[in-house]
Amino acid sequence: MKEYFSLIVGAVLVNNVVLSRFLGICPFLGVSKKLDTAMGMSGAVIFVMTLASLVTASIYQFILVKDAPLCATDLTYLRTIVFILVIAALVQVVEVLLQRLSPSLYRALGIYLPLITTNCAVLGIAVDATMKNYSITKATCFGTASAVAFSLALVLFSSLREKLDLARVPRYMEGTAIALVTAGLLAMAFMGFSGLVGG
Repeated sequence: MKEYFSLIVGAVLVNNVVLSRFLGICPFLGVSKKLDTAMGMSGAVIFVMTLASLVTASIYQFILVKDAPLCATDLTYLRTIVFILVIAALVQVVEVLLQRLSPSLYRALGIYLPLITTNCAVLGIAVDATMKNYSITKATCFGTASAVAFSLALVLFSSLREKLDLARVPRYMEGTAIALVTAGLLAMAFMGFSGLVGG
């Protein structure tokens, strides 16, 4: 239990996928202008990253590695291609669900919803879990914690950006410039968690 707690705290605070490892910056900057779209994207990323971690860890351990139960041949060289296909399929499921259940959120997310497929955070976490030889349960836990970390960073950043829209910012710092400075300050704040847990 302590190992899983350390894994979760490490993924969410110490090695935050966006603010410490700088993965998934495109949707982080693109969807963070409004809090409601950031919340919708957070839910979609949590769903996709959790399921992707579960499915990719299962495929890796049962099919791709040498002497796997379902295939005796070493197919680890196919890892990235297979993982991208799994993530793309899961994003399609999320896209169809959002289109049916919440058309307004589907329209608000726009191009950023299909971009989850190419979000390097989702693929990076799946690959990282296999490189660290996590079990299926541990990989799923790691994927969920990393998705929560992405969501935490996205919601915090979008809240700050909404506040900045109401603030008096120098003209040359408006828009992307102040957003990048704010993201840098947020990343520096998360550096305060380093050393909280190992690794």
